[in-house]
Amino acid sequence: MINLLPPQLKSDYRYARYNHRLFHWIIAFILATAGVVLMAIGGLIAMNNSIDRYNAQLASTQAHLTSQSFADTEKQVAAISNNLKLMVQVLSKEILFSKLLNRLGTITPANVILTNLSISQNQSAIDITAQTTGYNAATQLQVNLADPSNQIFSKADIVSISCATGSTIANPAYPCTATIRAQFTSSNPFLFINSAKSGGIS
Repeated sequence: MINLLPPQLKSDYRYARYNHRLFHWIIAFILATAGVVLMAIGGLIAMNNSIDRYNAQLASTQAHLTSQSFADTEKQVAAISNNLKLMVQVLSKEILFSKLLNRLGTITPANVILTNLSISQNQSAIDITAQTTGYNAATQLQVNLADPSNQIFSKADIVSISCATGSTIANPAYPCTATIRAQFTSSNPFLFINSAKSGGIS
């Protein structure tokens, strides 16, 4: 087929086709750009919604924790801890008298009778009252109590020695009364805590 149209008209048709194609590309570009913008806006809206939702959850959680009075629970735990510490302090000074009396019996001289024991929790010491045949027996008791090989007392001091005479003697065989204050060693096995650590006393 022979195209008999003038050259100018043919050129106009050709450029018209180019312009039509270019218009389609411009429309596609505008639509793609609009899609990207819409997607970005949608993403921002979704992100803001997520932030608002997480903030609401955080506020709800904080309100729940406050309503559960966790501060009060923490105070109760602290009080229990303090009570446990106090119990340990008390037990650390608790004396196993049955074991202590056995040991005292082995170190008491034959001419001495133990009559009373009184303990001082604050000083970790014990006051021992005994009837003796005389001053020498009382001092021997003090020496035996202070002997480091016994592993009971770190020191023992005579508080008083008094001897009755005449008709005031209640027990003529033991006319003297001695009071000795003995200080426990920190590692002696007659404290409850030390006994528990060592697995008991034989």
